[in-house]
Amino acid sequence: MTDGQPITPDGQPIPDGQPTPDGHPTTSARRPAPSPGTTRPAPSPGTARPAPSPGTTRPAHAGEGAPHRLAPGGAGRAAADALLRAAGAVVPVVLPGEVPAVAVTHHAVLREVLAHPEVAKNACHFAALHDGTVPPGWPLTTFATVDGMTTADGADHRRLRGLVTQVFTARRVSALRPRVVELTAGLLDGLPGTAAADGTVDLRRHFAYPLPMSVICELLGVEAALRDRLHELSNLIVGTTGTAAEVQAANREITAVLGQVAESRRADPGDDLTSALIAAQEEDGDRLSARELVGTLLLMIIAGHETTLHLITNAVRALCTDRKQLALVRAGRATWDDVVEETLRHDSPVAHFPFRYPVRDLELGGTVVPRGTPMLASYSAAGRDPAAYGPDADRFDVTRRPATRHLSFGHGPHYCLGAPLARLEATVALEALFTRYPALDLAVPDAELPPHPSFIGNSTHVLPVRLTG
Repeated sequence: MTDGQPITPDGQPIPDGQPTPDGHPTTSARRPAPSPGTTRPAPSPGTARPAPSPGTTRPAHAGEGAPHRLAPGGAGRAAADALLRAAGAVVPVVLPGEVPAVAVTHHAVLREVLAHPEVAKNACHFAALHDGTVPPGWPLTTFATVDGMTTADGADHRRLRGLVTQVFTARRVSALRPRVVELTAGLLDGLPGTAAADGTVDLRRHFAYPLPMSVICELLGVEAALRDRLHELSNLIVGTTGTAAEVQAANREITAVLGQVAESRRADPGDDLTSALIAAQEEDGDRLSARELVGTLLLMIIAGHETTLHLITNAVRALCTDRKQLALVRAGRATWDDVVEETLRHDSPVAHFPFRYPVRDLELGGTVVPRGTPMLASYSAAGRDPAAYGPDADRFDVTRRPATRHLSFGHGPHYCLGAPLARLEATVALEALFTRYPALDLAVPDAELPPHPSFIGNSTHVLPVRLTG
């Protein structure tokens, strides 16, 4: 079953063209877009909505069809994203635990949502979290409730972001380039020694992962012995296939580990970002609380390596699958920066990022989203929106010069602070990799690579390559 595929009441996928339980076909044609100037409320399972006045909005009908169910394992991403886009700009979905939500899949509407003053991040607006709909121990709770910038709004968000930007500056990121180059060279030196008996190397495990993880941990002052375990824990938290007990245990452990890192740096400050965050304060003397500091470290550890891991992996897959694109770079017709930006658009490292909530019933893309509905930012779907990128939006093209900038690092007040670092790491890594191993190629076809087990992260679980083609 792919993400977004309609299902029967017992959870089985419905083949395209076959009727759903309400008698409608599963093709996107069963739900025409509203006429210009009209809107329709997003269906909210179990919630009755009064019909608006005639001529203003189009009421949601019980017979519109089953909401799309996001497959936890992330299989069939491109096809699933296409299905979601065809269903509309704002599409009802069901999250694990039978929690209703909507996915924002069209570029223009997603850009609006990301900067909308009446769309919040604080979980106090998450209606289902407070009315008993969300089951106890829900695996996605962390995304809603972690202390830090990602769940703050307004003045609170500006305060937290301001304290972090005091120390996580463009100058500090730029100064990391020599170390990124050094780490990259060392990893490339060691790749032949990681080859399996058949000569293949898992480039994801031995290159795309250790580079960003080493950089972010060195930046934060996290000792090397903790890095693999932090990666395992972050995978459990970001993955969407673990049990509630596994995710809860991972949350407890990673919080404890990062709490110990913070206490260590508090007792013995160093030239690292954690020490700088502890020392940072506003003019009125305000500082990050202990919980806010751990929440910030959690954000930086997860986003600081998972995103770049997927970005490097996806770029290598794209270049090896269409070697004409690699030839364009080598011929000087495109740069490695172009490769990174096109990868971010074409195969975003993040598929569906949780959560945002309208603070009132809000019309978005022709659909009224009820107050408090959790919203997913569907970056991978928006990245291939033909309305934004043309009829060939599905094609990876390093010479593309779109008038529309991709949204993979967000937009508005929550734009990703780590974007410059991710771009730096990816461009250095890709140029060095294909310079050192110009004949590097996939050991198996891209279509056969198992997906990363998550509908949040977007990549493959492994990346077997042959260094000499």
